[in-house]
Amino acid sequence: MAEKTKFWYLKHFNILESVDKATMMKLNDMTTMSTVKVNQPIYFPDEQSSSIFFLKEGRVKISRISPEGQEVILDIIGPGELFGELGLVDPGSDRDEIAQAMDEVLICTMRVKDFESMMRENSGLNLRVTKWMGLRLRKFEERIPDLMFKDVKERIVGFLTKYAEEFGKIKDGVVTIKPALSHQDIGYLTGCARQTVTTVLNKLRSDDIIDFDRKQFLIKNYNKLKTLDT
Repeated sequence: MAEKTKFWYLKHFNILESVDKATMMKLNDMTTMSTVKVNQPIYFPDEQSSSIFFLKEGRVKISRISPEGQEVILDIIGPGELFGELGLVDPGSDRDEIAQAMDEVLICTMRVKDFESMMRENSGLNLRVTKWMGLRLRKFEERIPDLMFKDVKERIVGFLTKYAEEFGKIKDGVVTIKPALSHQDIGYLTGCARQTVTTVLNKLRSDDIIDFDRKQFLIKNYNKLKTLDT
């Protein structure tokens, strides 16, 4: 892919807004851009965390495998976000998670040591990365009260509203999310059994609030859905 295209993507990455043009050119030379096909892994557990990734297009699922062999989804990353940042927190450590493309994704890859060098040279970038990591931590912390104090319907509805805000596209009052998450994935993210997710979603569909199939998820009455999350 043309270098100009890669530079354009990096220049429009929010966390790099404070970086001057000369540093951006240096960053451009230090990164490689690649496409990962749907359902293909980006990295596995036990790999050294020597690289970080800038996600430009598509969605990436971050998960772990429990000792019982069950997948536990930690997060879903969207365009404009970093992932694989463990090397910035614990240099030289091995990853304990899987990153997998949910769509065909476009990523820029950079060595952690190169990114750390840029952060030392650019206080604005350092501050932005620090704030970003704090927001990621808060996002995880906000999930804990949901799991502890909300019933299964409230957890599922709450997840759907947040997921729609992050990944949905609205047209004629209908929010469309493509491709749809599986009921099992929603269960992993909300701490519910797949059968429970199916029951709740079918009830919401019968109430004409949502609709779904294997290819897409529709929120037909977003305001109504939000009222169920309060």
